[in-house]
Amino acid sequence: MKLSTLTGSVSAFALAAVLALSGAGAAHSTERSSTPAYVALGDSYSSGVGAGGYIGSSGDCKRSSKSYPALWAAANAPASFAFTACSGARTGDVLSSQLAPLNSSTGLVSISVGGNDAGFADTMSTCVFGSDSTCLNRVAQARTYIEGTLPGQLDSVYSAIKAKAPGAHVVVLGYPRFYRIGGGCSGGLSDKKRIAINGAADHINTVLAKRAADHGFAFGDVNSTFAGHEICSGNAWLHSVTLPVDESYHPTASGQSGGYLPVFASAA
Repeated sequence: MKLSTLTGSVSAFALAAVLALSGAGAAHSTERSSTPAYVALGDSYSSGVGAGGYIGSSGDCKRSSKSYPALWAAANAPASFAFTACSGARTGDVLSSQLAPLNSSTGLVSISVGGNDAGFADTMSTCVFGSDSTCLNRVAQARTYIEGTLPGQLDSVYSAIKAKAPGAHVVVLGYPRFYRIGGGCSGGLSDKKRIAINGAADHINTVLAKRAADHGFAFGDVNSTFAGHEICSGNAWLHSVTLPVDESYHPTASGQSGGYLPVFASAA
């Protein structure tokens, strides 16, 4: 998720580039034959960064044919499918550039957003390259933001969705815990860092679920499906630091199909 520019080593700069979920692009829309009309909003966890199979017309948004929105649409033939989720999206980006397909005929909406607002990618880069104390301090800053500022930003997005598509069933998707603690990773981040990062994921999910419920939206907790498939599990559905770097700390194709898709399908 979005990073400020890092100074120092080339590898640090590369990780910053990887984690930046930035980009804008035109929506990919496909006409279908039955109901409901479906609009997929959100950030890179919804666009499918990390899964491969990127749709050329989506540009830097990196919308993937292997993402859970595309997989659900292919299996369920909605009356129409508008895919505006975009790598790098924050709540303000959803408001400014993703809501155009919503209307009174929209029957289903999915969204994952909030991680970029909370500075998750900068937190991850700090934890990868910094000490335990530096990492834990940065995680604490993110949690303060999640608790104090993010709820109002989510309210603005959720209210706008409801206003534009008052009849839609809206499913808010959360974020998975990244690490299996005490798993098979012999190097890399310390368990202190991994525990703190997992705790921040739990914190943002708690806030997302509460704001979703208060707007009458469903919430999809993907930790149930990602359990046993975290980084260090031996069968991870999440990338660690990888090449290409922009797929680091994102769900793999298996994470989209096995982690996100069943949760969304159940909630939809």
